Amino acid sequence: MRGLSMHQRWSKPSHRTSVILQCSRHQEHRSEYNTFPSFQELMSYAIWEMLISVALGQVLSLLICGIGLTSKYLSEDFHANTPVFQSFLNYILLFLVYTTTLAVRQGEENLLAILRRRWWKYMILGLIDLEANYLVVKAYQYTTLTSIQLLDCFVIPVVILLSWFFLLIRYKAVHFLGIFVCILGMGCMAGADVLVGRHQGAGENKLVGDLLVLGGATLYGISNVWEEYIIRTLSRVEFLGMIGLFGAFFSGIQLAIMEHKELLKVPWDWQIGLLYVGFSACMFGLYSFMPVVIKKTSATSVNLSLLTADLYSLFCGLFLFHYKFSGLYLLSFFTILIGLMLYSSTSTYIAQDPRVYKQFRNPSGPVVDLPTTAQVEPSVTYTSLGQETEEEPHVHVA
Repeated sequence: MRGLSMHQRWSKPSHRTSVILQCSRHQEHRSEYNTFPSFQELMSYAIWEMLISVALGQVLSLLICGIGLTSKYLSEDFHANTPVFQSFLNYILLFLVYTTTLAVRQGEENLLAILRRRWWKYMILGLIDLEANYLVVKAYQYTTLTSIQLLDCFVIPVVILLSWFFLLIRYKAVHFLGIFVCILGMGCMAGADVLVGRHQGAGENKLVGDLLVLGGATLYGISNVWEEYIIRTLSRVEFLGMIGLFGAFFSGIQLAIMEHKELLKVPWDWQIGLLYVGFSACMFGLYSFMPVVIKKTSATSVNLSLLTADLYSLFCGLFLFHYKFSGLYLLSFFTILIGLMLYSSTSTYIAQDPRVYKQFRNPSGPVVDLPTTAQVEPSVTYTSLGQETEEEPHVHVA
């Protein structure tokens, strides 16, 4: 250092200075790296999201439990067998809240604009939704409760197949394992019903009742998958508004033709009125909240969650109707919950060409051809915990 001039001393950095600069750069790199979440944070977030998904599904099950209890009181204690009228009340509420919301909107989301483009599709969907409710309720007059509980599970394979072919959703092995565990829990509940004697009931024409349940479950599956498609591509308010419009129209016609005599036989008083109000409130809450849960999870996950609704009704019936208890009911409940957690523990994905997704996402831009030499993974995944976006393949444009 003594032989260097003053200019050389200041212009050439020492070895110590370069080491300090390298260390500072390394610290900056480490600080940037540390901004990424750790594995424990990711796991805790995934578990939290899974528990939220399961809890949301159980809220729907509790609403269905309320629907079942009020219907049971109306039919057995007050001899008011009016399933179409009860559906009509729900559709009227949907019409007053959501259809009027569409009516006051401006532009392409206005009610008239939607009707001009898609009226016949919503007309079919409204009819399917109405008849799905009617067929399952009607089945109680012909077959046993155990048959209805077991055959109503047919909605799950219907939803899986329709989601596979029309929504292009692909499942992993853990999803099928979770579905199997849930159905195993339902079988356990049916076995408990047989042991305590709850399987007895109207069975004069059991074949007709079983066919009604299978028909209703099929229509439920079609309605749920169609609902998932609408709320992911359009909006929740549009779906509910159009269901309220066409559901009220068709249920009003069916009520006038098939159920007007039964409605006149109802011994109206404040208790019956309160039961109708409670039923309508639970039904309206179910229809309003289900699209939110389907959008966060999926139609398959929602239908798996609804398997616990019969168990909630049973637990309430232990106090209200003095049902017999069996330990198999608790085993069934926790088995279904374990199946739900297994299903919600990992994500499903969309099997689609990324070029379609890119064109959909940026319809105004140019469509870029992807290389066909390498296999490209899908760029979007659905998950029972939300929606994830994977890293897209790099595209070189000449």
